[in-house]
Amino acid sequence: QCQLNGLWRNDQGSLMEISVLRDNGDFQGQYLTRVTLSGGCGQISPLRGAQQLGDEGWPTFAFTVRWDKFSNASTAFVGQCFVDAGGKETLITMWLLREAVGSPEEDWRATR
Repeated sequence: QCQLNGLWRNDQGSLMEISVLRDNGDFQGQYLTRVTLSGGCGQISPLRGAQQLGDEGWPTFAFTVRWDKFSNASTAFVGQCFVDAGGKETLITMWLLREAVGSPEEDWRATR
């Protein structure tokens, strides 16, 4: 069974730690994006989410990150946790990042 709690590193070198995983599937932790690390001073941002356990023990999950102190953007992640034959756990995720814009006419460039 895949366990979400712990320290995770993505392909880009960002770090995520899920430190609190409740029995109801809610979790919280922190995210350290490589974007802030490249500037030499990393900023830790809080994350909150929830997981949905399936019969196979490979949970789907979603979480948001509030980018404190360095960005006016919000990011939502969704994904699933898998375990390979060797026991290695992997998170497969997709994300949407929304930046603040000044008007509805600028909406086209606000979401990546």
